[in-house]
Amino acid sequence: MQVVRTPDDRFVPPPTKGHVSVARPMRWWYVACASSELQRRPLARTLLGIPLVLFRDDAGRPAALLDRCPHRNVPLSLGRVLPSGRLQCAYHGWQLDASGHCRTVPGLCDETDAAGRRAPSFSTLERDGFVWVFATPDSQPTGEPISLPLRSAPGYATIEHVLDVEATVHATIENALDVPHTAFLHRGLFRGSGTPNEICARVRRWGDRVEAEYLGEPRPEGLIGRLLSPSGGTVEHWDRFLLPSVAQVEYRLGPENHLVVTSICTPIGDFLTRQYAVVSFRLRLPAVLVRWLLKPLALRILQQDAVVLSRQTENIRRFGGEQYESTEVDLLGPHIWRLLREAEEGVAATGGAPVLEREVRFRA
Repeated sequence: MQVVRTPDDRFVPPPTKGHVSVARPMRWWYVACASSELQRRPLARTLLGIPLVLFRDDAGRPAALLDRCPHRNVPLSLGRVLPSGRLQCAYHGWQLDASGHCRTVPGLCDETDAAGRRAPSFSTLERDGFVWVFATPDSQPTGEPISLPLRSAPGYATIEHVLDVEATVHATIENALDVPHTAFLHRGLFRGSGTPNEICARVRRWGDRVEAEYLGEPRPEGLIGRLLSPSGGTVEHWDRFLLPSVAQVEYRLGPENHLVVTSICTPIGDFLTRQYAVVSFRLRLPAVLVRWLLKPLALRILQQDAVVLSRQTENIRRFGGEQYESTEVDLLGPHIWRLLREAEEGVAATGGAPVLEREVRFRA
């Protein structure tokens, strides 16, 4: 294996031993639910261990509050949404608006909007079929969440799937972008069915993302590779991580075939991650046929990943902590960890030139 580094590059693996240390970047956007899940009834969700209640106001806009009534601590998600767009607690009928202010206390004659009667609120944004929540309460969001332009682009079809994974968000994202495991865990479905290919990967890291571009990669063997490009050839392939929790895989096979898999990972707790997978594709084969063939194979791969990640988590708990030994073939995992830590500490930067660029050769 040949490795080319920039002079200031430093290989930084995750912690090797001891207690489990999970990065929790707060000042970022996360998907709380699909738009279709949020109707007229309140919806309970958990984000980074924080219980939330989501609902729509009288204009249909999403809102998110801490799922605790300021009166007697009852979950607000047990209540109902009134025609006025206010959320009414099921216990004593307090009414809170989308900003968390109490507007009505049944039976009370004086002013209702007092500081102690307010529930913390979280900024929300509805985009591309998802409701996003900014994880820091009562604060002005910085930036906007990722856009998914191919989801509704002309000529493209989209498959979506939601899966809960018993793993940290770091482990879930690394798994989604890890090439070497596909030849073993997904043997025959994606790689592993023939002679390994030598691949050159160019890794670039910015302050808010890291990308691996695979140069001159032959079409992966396996059922999915043959479905995407029956005639073989060379593919253009990118794996990307974007803060705080988005994994994206992109394949181009000639001028006609284009596939982008975006996994938006929402950390529910330290060891539970909800993965919203969005697969947008344009292929020579009819979209109906691709859906019929591709979706069962993709779901099989996702399930295999979920099982092995749950066993990984089980073993981490059994041994009382994590122990990693990373090599250069672990292209993105250590960089993902570093970016998560920097985001948690508030030092992540956006834009500008890459802070790292190197090339790695390996077989897969």
